[in-house]
Amino acid sequence: MHRRTWIRSLTVLVAAVSATAPTLAATATAQDPTQQTAQPAATPTDRALPLEQLYNNRAVSDDAKPEAADFDGAGRSLSAQDLKAAGWSPGTRLDLDAAPLRRPDRAPGRPDNVRADGQQVRVGGRGNALSFLVAATSPHGPADAVGGKGTVRYRDGSHSTYTLSVGDWRGGPLATKAVALPHLNTRQGDQLTEKARLYAVTVPLERGRDVSSVTLPQDPGADADLHVFDLAVRPETAGWTGSWSASTGGYTGTGKWQDQTLRLVVHTSAGGPRARIRLENTFAAEPVRIGHASIAVQKDGAAANRRPTPLTFDGGHAGTRIPAGARAVSDPVGFDVPSDTNLLVSIHLPDPVPAAPVHSKTQQRSYLSEGGSGDRTGDAGGAAFTRSLTMWPFLTGVDVKGGPGSVVALGDSITDGDHSTPDANRRWPNVLAGRLLAQNEVPKFGVLNHGISANRIVTDRYPGDGISTDTAGVSAQHRLERDVLAQTNARTVVLFEGINDVRWGASAEDVIAGMKAISARAKERGLRVVAATITPCEGYHDCTAEVDAKRTKVNAFVRENAGKFDAVLDFDQVVRDPAHPARMLPKYDSGDHLHPGDAGLRAIGESIDLKLLAG
Repeated sequence: MHRRTWIRSLTVLVAAVSATAPTLAATATAQDPTQQTAQPAATPTDRALPLEQLYNNRAVSDDAKPEAADFDGAGRSLSAQDLKAAGWSPGTRLDLDAAPLRRPDRAPGRPDNVRADGQQVRVGGRGNALSFLVAATSPHGPADAVGGKGTVRYRDGSHSTYTLSVGDWRGGPLATKAVALPHLNTRQGDQLTEKARLYAVTVPLERGRDVSSVTLPQDPGADADLHVFDLAVRPETAGWTGSWSASTGGYTGTGKWQDQTLRLVVHTSAGGPRARIRLENTFAAEPVRIGHASIAVQKDGAAANRRPTPLTFDGGHAGTRIPAGARAVSDPVGFDVPSDTNLLVSIHLPDPVPAAPVHSKTQQRSYLSEGGSGDRTGDAGGAAFTRSLTMWPFLTGVDVKGGPGSVVALGDSITDGDHSTPDANRRWPNVLAGRLLAQNEVPKFGVLNHGISANRIVTDRYPGDGISTDTAGVSAQHRLERDVLAQTNARTVVLFEGINDVRWGASAEDVIAGMKAISARAKERGLRVVAATITPCEGYHDCTAEVDAKRTKVNAFVRENAGKFDAVLDFDQVVRDPAHPARMLPKYDSGDHLHPGDAGLRAIGESIDLKLLAG
């Protein structure tokens, strides 16, 4: 018998004995003449065990003792030193796509994960998704994704099924990984220089029900394993509304910031009486330490209208440390956030920061103090902020207490506001936000702008790992979890992408398939999906007749809809020249024939039937 098969058989036997042990004990008690009470049959929830009691694989080894672990059945393992360097030490809490996961608190060489084979895991909580910290392996080397079906059981006796698909630790996509490590250890003592990946993957839950247990997928076969390190319910964010947000488009060099303060200017949509911020270390290779942070209303430039309000983390700490790939959310603070207003969010970075996750095309000037100038988060004045920035590093969201939830605009440079007037907040999502605030017919949703300039639906521009000057992001499909499904109280997503795909080689069929996939995943999580047609671009250097033919085919699909979307917005019709439909009307054109200017963006924002956002 093959060694892996023998170990698996032994594991199943031990699990079976463990599962039947309580039943045997109950039978012995029932035969005692002094105790004749019948014992109820064990339910699947009764048989569920905490995940750590089911660990049956050792994934992590110390570099000095690589033979102590065997993650993939061929003697290869993750490096404990690499995990520590990424901020993923044993027991570290990991906020991954808004799910409270944790690296197992196990020393190198000890069992730290479960090879999935139908085990029943005790899990509690109520939320909108179930998140798994996972990876697939194969003893034969880099491999394809591994998947399987499992079951979620709820405390009311109901259940739901899920399908889990997990990337391979050596061959899976970097664009969707939670963390990538630079090495693999081998039992022979060699350290391979290649990326080792771990993933956070979510599946939907029945909302409003308390989870009691989860049955893992069955063993995928002799050629692969699906490893589960942790799983947790992602809680609902009802009671909060996203007021501002931005997508991380890449991981770029900074010139080594150290002991200086970012002062980032962002523009709110919805207002509220309490606030919190979201910081993300997306795509990073190492942790980042936040010394202090604060929030204020902008007076002008880098100056606040009054002394900034300090923010805390993790239940009252002045700062926090964000592991690679993870995020941090500040504690709620009593700060009255005005709607439709510029805020200053200040972040002190005490340690060297050679690279940072950024949103680059902000159309907004922000500020930076000089290196070595220390913590300036409490400064009301702007004198210390002598340098300017045109990107948003680390900061990905501002939430306000209360409100009806958020509309997410998922798009490219047109949604990002490229070619709009800088520092004027004239992006079409800003226009939409203003209209929502000024009416009472539908809920006054917050509007979250998740446009990334040069982004695509089908393929990645930035590969999802490594320092790069390309900040056009991973594909809309690959960033959907982070930028839409995990957003604060997201209710509706407006999908407005595709021009970059058809300009850069994707077929109309590829774009349509990507739009269908995005819609299906968002609907599965309970979001309303509104799709928009692609605007014209004839006159731009690469907008050929072939490109326009593909654009027209995608638009025909969107207009026909056939139930794929909950509603459709015809942005093409809004801005095109009726006498020359392949071109934009001159009054709406920024001048490059691809991007609408301020007037065109206003026309797009004003064309939206607000009732379509609420259903």
